Amino acid sequence: MKDIERAVAYRSVLEVCNSTAGKEGAGFSILRPFPTRTLSYVDPFLLLDHMQPVPLKPGEAKGAPDHPHRGFETVTYLLEGAMEHRDSAGNFGRLTAGDVQWMTAGAGVVHSEMPGPELLQHGGVLHGFQIWVDLPAALKMTAPRYQDLSSAKIPVAVSADGLTEVKVIAGESLGIKAPTRTHTPITFLHIKMAAGAVFTQPLGAGQNALVYIVSGTARFGPGAETVEGTGKMVRFALEDRSLYLENAGADDRLDLLVLAGQPLNQPVARYGPFVMNSEAEIEQALVDFRSGRMGQIAGA
Repeated sequence: MKDIERAVAYRSVLEVCNSTAGKEGAGFSILRPFPTRTLSYVDPFLLLDHMQPVPLKPGEAKGAPDHPHRGFETVTYLLEGAMEHRDSAGNFGRLTAGDVQWMTAGAGVVHSEMPGPELLQHGGVLHGFQIWVDLPAALKMTAPRYQDLSSAKIPVAVSADGLTEVKVIAGESLGIKAPTRTHTPITFLHIKMAAGAVFTQPLGAGQNALVYIVSGTARFGPGAETVEGTGKMVRFALEDRSLYLENAGADDRLDLLVLAGQPLNQPVARYGPFVMNSEAEIEQALVDFRSGRMGQIAGA
């Protein structure tokens, strides 16, 4: 009875989703819980890709060569390896382990995301995530911007019992706020939990929430069933309650991502790298890209 009483204080699980395996860019391996045939998006999140930590020989590393975006934001978070970013406005950035790039494509940009030269030359592991975040209709054509956040600039909070570590990439946790500027209220946390750890995360009222398991076994409510394994994603009901997270593994550390955001409740029209509100806007994006209005990366 006490477990039932405690459970009502936390968000209930709506569904557990399996990821699909595939290839992206020039051929790097991913796990993707959405979009899939059964789940198009989780408003305001449009895509979640987990770049798999596959050991790579020299010359094997693949990236995403020159390609355009319009109408949304891409968030790249690296756990291992290095990537380099170039774009049609002449910007250049480098991400290493623990770094985040929050790119607002807005009106349109052509960019590339390629493995670092050391990885290409010597081989290694490229492991990380890319998340697409929708933009409100009024900001679909905003000017592009970049937030390159080195790991040292992203705050890490530790629970009072020392069993849970929270990297606060966006939003707030344990009284610590992220430096990231977002167009809508968003929470993005990377949480690592030792054996036996229990952690609760308050969320903004009305925010959609999901948890992606990087590794380990989790429980999402007192007495609830466990969810195990890399690639499992849990969606939660839209309730004004906190998330309950528990490491339900016997010895292993639980490693997971928490994403929550205010739904935009707007039409979504998407075609490849463009996400707008209508098919007419998609057609215009194609015209603008093909005519060169989104620019070209120097030397491409």
